[in-house]
Amino acid sequence: MPGSMTGDIAERLAELELLCSNNYLGLADHPRVREAAAEAAMRWGVGAGASRLISGTMTIHRRLEERLASFEGSESCLLFGSGYLANIGVIGALAGRGDTVFSDELNHASIVDGCRLSRAEVVVYRHLDVEHLEWSIMRHARRHADGGAMLVVTDSVFSMDGHVAPLEEIVDVARHQGARVVVDEAHATGVLGPGGRGAVAQADLQGEVDVLVGTLGKALGSYGAYACADAQMIRYLLNAARAFIFSTAPSPPAVAGALAALDVLESRPHRVERLHANAAALRRALAGEGFAVEEGEMPIVPLVLGDERAALSLCEEAIARGVFAQAIRPPTVPAGTSRLRLAAMASHTPSDMRMAATVLGEAARSLGLSPGDIGAPALELPAQSGGPADSGAPFDADRDANLGEAPAGDGALEQPPPRAPFDREREAPFARAA
Repeated sequence: MPGSMTGDIAERLAELELLCSNNYLGLADHPRVREAAAEAAMRWGVGAGASRLISGTMTIHRRLEERLASFEGSESCLLFGSGYLANIGVIGALAGRGDTVFSDELNHASIVDGCRLSRAEVVVYRHLDVEHLEWSIMRHARRHADGGAMLVVTDSVFSMDGHVAPLEEIVDVARHQGARVVVDEAHATGVLGPGGRGAVAQADLQGEVDVLVGTLGKALGSYGAYACADAQMIRYLLNAARAFIFSTAPSPPAVAGALAALDVLESRPHRVERLHANAAALRRALAGEGFAVEEGEMPIVPLVLGDERAALSLCEEAIARGVFAQAIRPPTVPAGTSRLRLAAMASHTPSDMRMAATVLGEAARSLGLSPGDIGAPALELPAQSGGPADSGAPFDADRDANLGEAPAGDGALEQPPPRAPFDREREAPFARAA
């Protein structure tokens, strides 16, 4: 992503059609959300003033935790200051030295850093590849028979591609092998499932996942995050998650705004349907312009160009024509997959989607780019004829999509099955971690 935004672009943002926000339901500036935040600031102040375990816990924090637990179909909930803090806090509390964490290769950077900071051994399995995950767990299960825990961590919706994790299969494999499961629903809450309750609810897995991590900063239009689990797990996290213990409590205005957003979502679930309709309209319009995108209702639509300069040029040309779609570059995405990451919102209209697609098509052609060469990244799963036991070169932890460095761990990482996609796509541009 660009390191900074020029003054001219910043001044023009209000005039542009925004197509790269995570404000999926358009609630960040909803009147009820604004009013709730303002009223909370007047009543409780701007900041909580301390960590939750000292004097930072207020009635409003408890109220939001109860509402989120009910919304997610879990017994209990714990608020964190941000999604980053939630992931490093939960992973660090559930895994440590002598344990093993299994992480999808395209997991968010906060999960990657949580794995590193836990000091557990980290095994990176291929994106969405449950067979590779199962094989990896089986290789480690014998080692943990006499001690040490196993933890599987995955995003439910991957933020840069819009892929949905096969949660039913992941949970089934983990349960069979005695591993815990943490699912990050950051880009699924408000987007998938009944009433926008997420991918876990969509897969009918409520109560089957050990910890569900969610965010207040995307579809719920505020700032902060939460972990939902059974009451015993939440009591443990309250006392063991260092990112919770040693952080100031979330601000009352942010908590009140999230409560109001949750009210709007629960009382007007048709906003989720409108989001899906706008996403489908955007995808149809992009396909009509010749872009290589698939039909569907997922609001995250990647337009992969590959080359960083081409992505930046298309971003700038689109801005000049009235559409803001940010260019995403390494290390946020793997080398050679720079893109515009589009995101539909419920506050858009179908005509907004058609206009944006037209602008992007015209911008691409003005730069000499063919829309037919721009679209979703290829999702390559291993050939079924070969098995993990026939693996070739050792798995290269440097090819971490998020940061390009090896996660911290005590043991060797897995070997991939042959013809793994990262062998070709991820010639790591970064130095190997020590």
